[in-house]
Amino acid sequence: MPDATTPYDLAGLRVVAHPLRLRLLSLLTAEAFSAAEAARVLGESQANVSYHLRRLAQVGLVQLVEETIIRGGTAKRYRHDPASGEVLGSGHADEHQALMGSLAAELIARSARYVSESEFVFTEAQVTVSSEAWKRIREMSREVGKLIHDEATPSAKPGGVRISATLALFEVSTDDAAPRT
Repeated sequence: MPDATTPYDLAGLRVVAHPLRLRLLSLLTAEAFSAAEAARVLGESQANVSYHLRRLAQVGLVQLVEETIIRGGTAKRYRHDPASGEVLGSGHADEHQALMGSLAAELIARSARYVSESEFVFTEAQVTVSSEAWKRIREMSREVGKLIHDEATPSAKPGGVRISATLALFEVSTDDAAPRT
C-alpha cells in the first residue's frame, strides 16, 4: 500500500462508492474475515464478497493478514486499515458524489437499526471557518475516526455497544451556484 502521502488514482474512490464494499470495510475493522466468513455475516454470496474483497485489496483498503489451509483450499483473511482511506485521491466531482451517494444509502440502511432510547449525536453544517480551525477540525476528526477503529471489537463480544459513525469533511465552493457535477 502506498504511504499516507501518496494519492491513489480514481480507482480507489470508485471502489469505495459501493454499498457492499462499505459494509465490508466496517466488518473488517474489528476483526479479520475470509470471503466465506464475511459472506455468512453479511448474507451475501461468497463469490460476490470475494470479488469485492479483491477490489478493496487492489487499492490497499484491506490487507491480507492470514492464510489458512481449510479442506485443501486456502482461506485468505483480510482486515481493513482505517488510515488507508486518508490516501484516496479526491477525484472529480462525479466520483466524490458517487461516494457520498453510497455513504448516504448506507447511513439510511443503518438508521433502520437505530436504538431510539440511545443518545444521538448530530452535527450538520456548511459554514466558513478559518484555515487554522479547518486544520484542527480535520485533525480532531482523524482522531475520532482512529479511536472508533482502534476500539472496535468483534460484534459478538459481550458488553459491546454497536454504533454507526459516518463523517465526511471536505471543502466546498464558495459559489452557491457552482455546478454540481
